[in-house]
Amino acid sequence: MIIPNIDNYLNSLKDLSLDEKVEAINHIREVLHEFSPFNSEPVDFVKWVKNPLIHANDYNPNSVAPPEMELLRLSIDADGYTQPIVTMEHEGKREVIDGFHRHRVGKECAEIQSRVHGYLPVVQIRATQTDKANRMASTVRHNRARGKHKVEAMSEMVIELKRRNWSNERIARELGMDDDEVLRLCQITGLQDVFSNEQFSQAWDAVIMDDDRLQIIDETDVEVLSLDETRIFHEWQDWECYPAGFYSDKPLKGMTVEQSEIAYRDFLSDIDCFEQSLKRLIVEWKHSCEHYLTNEKMNRIAWLGQAAMCLHSGISSRYCGGYNLLSDLQKEAADRKAFEYLNKWLVANNRQALTWEQSQSKTKANIY
Repeated sequence: MIIPNIDNYLNSLKDLSLDEKVEAINHIREVLHEFSPFNSEPVDFVKWVKNPLIHANDYNPNSVAPPEMELLRLSIDADGYTQPIVTMEHEGKREVIDGFHRHRVGKECAEIQSRVHGYLPVVQIRATQTDKANRMASTVRHNRARGKHKVEAMSEMVIELKRRNWSNERIARELGMDDDEVLRLCQITGLQDVFSNEQFSQAWDAVIMDDDRLQIIDETDVEVLSLDETRIFHEWQDWECYPAGFYSDKPLKGMTVEQSEIAYRDFLSDIDCFEQSLKRLIVEWKHSCEHYLTNEKMNRIAWLGQAAMCLHSGISSRYCGGYNLLSDLQKEAADRKAFEYLNKWLVANNRQALTWEQSQSKTKANIY
């Protein structure tokens, strides 16, 4: 009895305009979803939404190279949309949680946009996942399942989750990482320096703050900690430091951890050698310098020292603990030389030079 009645109702859709028809179909699907035994699964209700109402999030760590992007376009062109875009509804619009590039293809490819009449297929993320931290974690899980994510963006997301009082253990569990990976992502953005009570120069030693000290951060700090609008960003594929081994977690072949730290100490204590590497660094590592030296919230002096060592010898920043093997006078000499080249780079790039006191600031505005 119910099926003939439904058929009669659906036949009445023929006389509706396109937008009215889509609205009616969405409503029917929503009602069916309410009665469905699978209504706890987002994919049970795929809704068609006009593409101007869908916008990207500001934290997506997924990276698709141009050839793969073209392949995605060809796939959607040939096979159609086989996967909906995961979204969250907010103030009449929808934020993309997963499917950013599928959403781009539907907006930017004229043939596909015409074929789907300016609409895109979406599903709604579960209500329990609408908090920003949970949305970020969901985005990461989707991306990591496909094996694609940007190192820099992932590290920024770890920082954001730390601000929201997520422990290392929870981040690792929710993002599908191991503990070491969480620590490496913290190191990329300098999180190891958060709330350090040691002298600024001691931040050359990559010490990770424990979770209890990180709990000091609360929601009121988020705006203060937001990124400087004047920063220059480059994706990790463009950083010269990345292929040079700056983030490697292993010693060079034939070297032990102790030997690596001793080599670090010897390099920094040889000021002439250190200066020659700094001269090369600010010229040869253009993208890395732009990315890191425009970040006023990190220890740029420390980064210059670590990067110069990596450029000189290939030894990674992981072994910068060799800095603490220097005498106090040697530490100051190394700091001052890195500070000199920080200002050389800033002035050469039309930025304001710093005073020594400014470079040593540990105020809340320069928290990491």
